[in-house]
Amino acid sequence: MSVERLIVAPAEKIFAVLTDPGRHCEIDGSGTLARLTTSAAPLTLGSTFSMRIKVGVSYTVKNRVLEFEENRLITWAHWQGQRWSYRLEPQPDGSTLVRETFDWSTAKLPRSVELIGAHKKNVANMEKTLERLAALVETPVDGD
Repeated sequence: MSVERLIVAPAEKIFAVLTDPGRHCEIDGSGTLARLTTSAAPLTLGSTFSMRIKVGVSYTVKNRVLEFEENRLITWAHWQGQRWSYRLEPQPDGSTLVRETFDWSTAKLPRSVELIGAHKKNVANMEKTLERLAALVETPVDGD
């Protein structure tokens, strides 16, 4: 499943937020990310980072970056295999079309994602994430 939003900011500025795991809690539309538990070093292909998650109970999830194209694409997954991707498409006017995708077809137990209902909540959560991302990177027009 995917959602997209046109964000009035260059891809480089957006990608800088996405590759900084220390900022993921700021953009998380699900409200489940509690904090980064590893280094906030910029993510690259093969990087790992761990996040403290709070969904009823607290636990830590380690993610690995599986796809990386500078200022265009980043994908990570955790041990269970679900993937989160952000694809950035720069527009002629300087804005960027950002597409966030949650893919649970790669999960070791895809039915478990469906049983807990995560797939039903994710569209709204991803829309909130892109809204928060836009709020962080868009520059207000003078007079706003």
